[in-house]
Amino acid sequence: MSSSDRPPVPPASSQDSSQESGGSQPSAEGLAKGLTNYGDTGFSLFLRKAFIKGAGYTDDALSRPVIGIVNTGSSYNPCHGNAPQLVEAVKRGVMLAGGLPVDFPTISVHESFSAPTSMYLRNLMSMDTEEMIRAQPMDAVVLIGGCDKTVPAQLMGAASAGVPAIQLVTGSMLTGAHRGERVGACTDCRRYWGRFRAEEIDGTEIADVNNQLVASVGTCSVMGTASTMACLAEAMGIMVSGGASAPAVTADRIRVAERTGTTAVAMAAARLTPDRILTGKSIENALRVLLAIGGSTNGIVHLTAIAGRLGIDIDLAGLDRMSRETPVLVDLKPSGQHYMEDFHKAGGMPALLRELRPLLHLDALTVSGRTLGEELDAAPPPFAQEVIRSRAEPIYPAGGLAVLRGNLAPGGAIIKQSAANPALMEHEGRAVVFEDAEDMAHRIDDEALDVKADDILVLKRIGPTGAPGMPEAGYMPIPKKLARAGVKDMVRVSDGRMSGTAAGTIVLHVTPEAAIGGPLALVRSGDRIRLSVARRELALLVDDAELARRAAEQPVVRPRAERGYRKLFLETVTQADQGVDFDFLRAGGTVDTVPRER
Repeated sequence: MSSSDRPPVPPASSQDSSQESGGSQPSAEGLAKGLTNYGDTGFSLFLRKAFIKGAGYTDDALSRPVIGIVNTGSSYNPCHGNAPQLVEAVKRGVMLAGGLPVDFPTISVHESFSAPTSMYLRNLMSMDTEEMIRAQPMDAVVLIGGCDKTVPAQLMGAASAGVPAIQLVTGSMLTGAHRGERVGACTDCRRYWGRFRAEEIDGTEIADVNNQLVASVGTCSVMGTASTMACLAEAMGIMVSGGASAPAVTADRIRVAERTGTTAVAMAAARLTPDRILTGKSIENALRVLLAIGGSTNGIVHLTAIAGRLGIDIDLAGLDRMSRETPVLVDLKPSGQHYMEDFHKAGGMPALLRELRPLLHLDALTVSGRTLGEELDAAPPPFAQEVIRSRAEPIYPAGGLAVLRGNLAPGGAIIKQSAANPALMEHEGRAVVFEDAEDMAHRIDDEALDVKADDILVLKRIGPTGAPGMPEAGYMPIPKKLARAGVKDMVRVSDGRMSGTAAGTIVLHVTPEAAIGGPLALVRSGDRIRLSVARRELALLVDDAELARRAAEQPVVRPRAERGYRKLFLETVTQADQGVDFDFLRAGGTVDTVPRER
């Protein structure tokens, strides 16, 4: 169905209210929004139009609905390398629908080019996005993002700004080939580097494969965090149907961009603000999809942050109940075998949502103005393919994620069970402890390190404040002497994160983190730790009296900074169970808690 055949977006309800600040009038539209206050509104608009006409606009153009386009193109961000083409396609869609497109820049964050971590900068990008949407006149905004932290940052900012918003992702990269084997970033990056550490391949081969892992611009070609967030955005209805999976360098991606621009104009007319789309029901749909795609563990942190901007709390116990009844249906690395371009060819998110239909809230509203159920009714018919399984034939019988608790993680921890080693998911072992990332870097490959294959590696102080910024160091390397002996996986425990492209028996997001005095800070080498995914348990087998004695010996000294963004970050960032957002950016009070018991 073409965009012209779609029913109109419904009008805003009488309860809708503008969240704009800075002197904006709720009824103002187009260039008249957010005028600088000189005490003479007419002069303010006159002055604004005079300056914009310097760019060659006519009065006719300036009378149209203004659609902002967030441009996150950057030479430091190859995930967004197609941003210029997407901006032009969005502009075309906006103009075809009678709007005036105006693109503007914000921060661009890339995983491999952001120090100390990309997560450290996610909240800054969200603030930049929110304030630029508020500060500049626009009736709706198109958010162009892709790399892991950019989509959540944009949705967090847009949710807070309250202007009609629609997400457009840059799309995944293509896969490459190495010596006859199909490869793609970044699950295969980790697999080949692991082989290199184990001395199974030499320097020449690792250099050769380095040229093939990223075959084009775009986001990682597996179900990492970028792909996960694209899928979740479509599941929440904040993206056009079918918009999540088209690879970056395809004609499909450009058509999605044009359709996004057209849809934004309709959303502006209806004042279809994010709070009408990002509801408890749509967040719950996204959680269901996160489990069914074998999505990144980072997805739960980002969804929690997005939901928190709207006063919606995510209940980890409820998520775990949902996981027990939601199988993994998408056969993509790292939980399966295929890549995002295969997922797209198999029908993408509409095909997956059709399989999940009985488990979804079909009355959730989408950017088209139709409900999710109506979108699925209009989706192309199913066809034979091998990437998206039926619920009767899943690739994993339960959801991709499991929530663990115990005296080591009273606030919860996460494991990606669909990408873990089944033989290690019920395991008790001796702790080998690293106090922080620097300690690990110095000792992990020391031949004198006292470590065996059945030990449990523990890494402290890589949580939200400890690093700072909760780096993806939770994917600890296998010590070289064990890797050379053929060890491919070990149980690893930390208060940090791991890339969505990684696999292994890895416990993450241990809450509260060590740096603020969580029990993880008390673990010592030689302690026994028990992991039981079946019982959802993570236990430190040390008695309470001994733990109390250790706590008394090592008072908590929280990380601090004297100035700038780091000071703001360390003083206000929340824990993983609240999305690692800043406490003052979360909505006051709670309007909903998801998931609900069905």
